[in-house]
Amino acid sequence: MDGGIVSYGVYVPRYRIKIDEIAGVWNEDPESIKGGLRVKQKSVPDIDEDTATISVEAARNTLKRVEIDEKKIGAIYVGSESHPYAVKPTATIVAEAVDATPHLTAADYEFACKAGTAAIQNCLGLVRSGMAEYGLAIGSDVSQGAPSDQLEYTAGAGGGAYLIGKENLIAKINKTSSYTTDTPDFWRREGQRYPSHGGRFTGEPGYFEHVTGATEKLLEKTGNQPDDYDYAVFHQPNGKFPVRVAKRLGFNKKQYSPALVVNEIGNTYSGSTLIGLAMVLDQAEPGDRILTTSYGSGAGADSFDITVTENITDVQQKGPKVNDFLKEGIYLSYGEYAKHKGKVK
Repeated sequence: MDGGIVSYGVYVPRYRIKIDEIAGVWNEDPESIKGGLRVKQKSVPDIDEDTATISVEAARNTLKRVEIDEKKIGAIYVGSESHPYAVKPTATIVAEAVDATPHLTAADYEFACKAGTAAIQNCLGLVRSGMAEYGLAIGSDVSQGAPSDQLEYTAGAGGGAYLIGKENLIAKINKTSSYTTDTPDFWRREGQRYPSHGGRFTGEPGYFEHVTGATEKLLEKTGNQPDDYDYAVFHQPNGKFPVRVAKRLGFNKKQYSPALVVNEIGNTYSGSTLIGLAMVLDQAEPGDRILTTSYGSGAGADSFDITVTENITDVQQKGPKVNDFLKEGIYLSYGEYAKHKGKVK
């Protein structure tokens, strides 16, 4: 069935903090941490930025690339684990900001780092069924990490937005598959300020089990082999995991390296896979095949088989590219970072 990506856009805050700066505060060895995580710095939201503002910016950058009537957007879903309100949807803020109200359905999703890809799957279903002409799927986060916790070194900020439809596709979504279990590798209860995690438990039974399971199922459904793809995009909680899982599945460096942005901006959680995919779409050519697999703790993974169309070249030039957000940022001291993140009350 037809359906896929009509447009895409991202937003990443301009502020950064280096791993050396964080490590110095906690008397840790920065080289050991950078070598272990393969991350040298991360993005930090401005004082007045949150998941809602990042989602709005990503959505606007998506709509800059195409000429559509925003009133034809029949669904907006925002995936995040850092929604600004416990009770009040982020999606309605985005809908109002892009002038898509009032005749649409909107909701917030939460599934750790894969809520954005879940939103894409839902929008794709609505579009293919004819219930919506367009759906806007967003993954956005200003992720949290407790002071001195390992998460503090990687928890970044950013988001990606994808306009899903049936006509004028820049990339057709051919197949999708998911792999989901009740694996409690990462959690945060209501009222808790920072999330908890299972340390090394988040690796094999969490990330690798689910990313591998979803990807292998997709390859089975499509009848494809890893070398049938030009690009492979995997969720980037750090710089090691996506490389390790790509090699384990049979993908080579030429396929997976173009999507890697975690070294520059950290783990943007729900935005991570979507920003990685956008990085690839920024440079893809008609006919290219892309495999994309997200991961969300708790735990699940969504995998997509994507074919780039001839429409990609026009859309690529009409909005800011991921590299535009990876340019030299404004670097913060730990004290300034703590103020930006609200760690100091």
